[in-house]
Amino acid sequence: MAISYNDITKPVDLLQHASGTGHLRSQRPVYMDFMPPCNSACPAGENIQAWLSFAQAGDFETAFQKILEDNPFPGIMGRICVKPCETGCNRNHVDETINIHAVERYIADEALAHKWPVKFATPVASGKKIMVVGAGPSGLTAAYHLVRLGHQVEVFEASSAAGGLMEMGIPEYRLPREILNAEIQRILDMGVKLHLNHKVTDPEAEKTAGGFDAVYLSIGAHLGKAIGYTGKPSIPVIQAVDFLRMFKANDVPEPGSKVVIYGGSKMAMYLSRVARRLGLVPVILYPGDRKMMPAYDFEADDAIAEGVAIDFLRNIKSIEGNQITVEVMEMQKGKPVATGEELVLEADAIILAMGQEVDSSLYASLEGVQCKPDGGIVINGERMAGYAGVFAGGDMLPGEQRSATIAIGNGKKAAKFMDAYLRGLTYEKPAKPLTAGYKRLHMWMKTDAPQKEQEKLAPQIAVRSFDEVIAGISKAEALYEAKRCLSCGNCFECDGCFGACPEEAIIKLGKGNRYQFNYDACTGCGICYEQCPCHAIEMIPEPVNNK
Repeated sequence: MAISYNDITKPVDLLQHASGTGHLRSQRPVYMDFMPPCNSACPAGENIQAWLSFAQAGDFETAFQKILEDNPFPGIMGRICVKPCETGCNRNHVDETINIHAVERYIADEALAHKWPVKFATPVASGKKIMVVGAGPSGLTAAYHLVRLGHQVEVFEASSAAGGLMEMGIPEYRLPREILNAEIQRILDMGVKLHLNHKVTDPEAEKTAGGFDAVYLSIGAHLGKAIGYTGKPSIPVIQAVDFLRMFKANDVPEPGSKVVIYGGSKMAMYLSRVARRLGLVPVILYPGDRKMMPAYDFEADDAIAEGVAIDFLRNIKSIEGNQITVEVMEMQKGKPVATGEELVLEADAIILAMGQEVDSSLYASLEGVQCKPDGGIVINGERMAGYAGVFAGGDMLPGEQRSATIAIGNGKKAAKFMDAYLRGLTYEKPAKPLTAGYKRLHMWMKTDAPQKEQEKLAPQIAVRSFDEVIAGISKAEALYEAKRCLSCGNCFECDGCFGACPEEAIIKLGKGNRYQFNYDACTGCGICYEQCPCHAIEMIPEPVNNK
């Protein structure tokens, strides 16, 4: 792919720096490490810029190990993450965001193909045992990091398979089960013990019986929200997760059946596309407009492309027999309001996808634990749930958007606090550096190197099976995307400062070691700062009593 360049380097004019030079220096440059916007936006806390730098060099195995420092599920996240890192990417101000998740997926798929092991320093065994309740993304991530820290971990899962809503709620056309299972097995191979078909109902009793020193609660939001309607339906009214269980058991309506899906969440889009692949006729009803819909635009667009009908501003009022009375809504001052107009639809089944809640009965017996109306558990600043040694995360936390990426971040954070608790210490969260936004960069040139989009199955082909819809990228494409990174906020040894300094006050320390300033020669003119394309140099006031 051709790349064009538009030189936007700022010209050096020493006259503009007269106030910053002279016999007394009023300011000095310092090398800094700012937070790249991609890293800052990642709920899982990945050091995206770091692993992209290894990918740039073609060292995909080291990039893989760098990802694993934060996230044990790169193959999964490379497929299902909603990509807030790409929304934050400074490349959006130049041409298009880096296809970060596609590069992550390529790296993860290479790791599985070549069976790259998890490499980390063998920790000293702590002698502590942790019980994790729930084998979803948050619970498994916490277990993964706790094992890396030297603890014994046992995970208890109520269902017959690990993965939580990644396994139950995300169809194979988006997340192939061989990828999910392989990345879970990687965690188990590290020594995490998994108990399937074991529903924990009394955490305190099981903690005592098993000799556990701490507990991490991370069950998913599997309970569907009820809706208010009148009438006596003769057709099945099914909650979203229950329908997915029926699908796994091959117990769904006959092909050709008309299925109404009520809701506008990601789950509603998944259900509609599953229904299309089963030969059903899905219609989505949502009581708000498209702007209000929780699902991301691309998810709705993909469902529509596959032949799913979405009717906005439609509120279910009553269900009598197989007839659904729908109230037509209209938007007034940003809110849906009833118009009084009604429509009657016929259906063979209704699936409710207006959101899920957590089963709070799990921790009802724990004195001091507080929960919100949606079943979410209240935690303190140390991720503890009001009961000594009991921590919580994932879907159980109220007030957070629920996603696998956020759940992974919760699990990692909880592991750090749990580790400190078990060692009788206090974990101090490090200060977050300033984010290197686009306006802080001093780019030399504006490149026109647009993103390489991933290929998709044509909708008419995609609906014929549960084959993965979105394809991965090639090695050449992964290298291309990685090299589009601007290295925002962190030095990549471009020699811009070295070449621009009029006083030769910058010393090269060798590849990988960056530079240092010779303050005996530096006049504080700031030219190095203005020539640094990634804002890895900051000008600070001259320290008192310093050269």
